[in-house]
Amino acid sequence: MKKVILTAAIVLGGLSTYATSAFAIKQTDEIVVAVQDDYKEIKTTALPKAVKDALAADFQTATLNKAYVNHKQEYKLEITVDGAASTVYADKDGHWIKKD
Repeated sequence: MKKVILTAAIVLGGLSTYATSAFAIKQTDEIVVAVQDDYKEIKTTALPKAVKDALAADFQTATLNKAYVNHKQEYKLEITVDGAASTVYADKDGHWIKKD
C-alpha cells in the first residue's frame, strides 16, 4: 500500500512540474523613461517678437491656437495650417527646434 501511495505522489508531482514548465515566463529587462518638458500655457500675445516674426515668415497661412513655454525659454506653438493641426517648437530667438 505504501508503494502505491508513493508511486501516485511521484506521478502527480511529476505531472504538476511538467504543467508549470509548459508556460515559460518571458522576463525582459526594459526601462521606460518618460520625459516631461513642463510647458506652461501662456497668452499668444506674450510671445517674443522673434518667435512671432519666425512664425509669420515660415508659416504664412498658419493660425496660432495656443502657446506654451518651458524653463529653458523654448516655446511650443499649436498652430493650424490649411485646416491641419500641427505643433512646432522654437527658442526665444525664433529658431525652430526639431523635437521627436
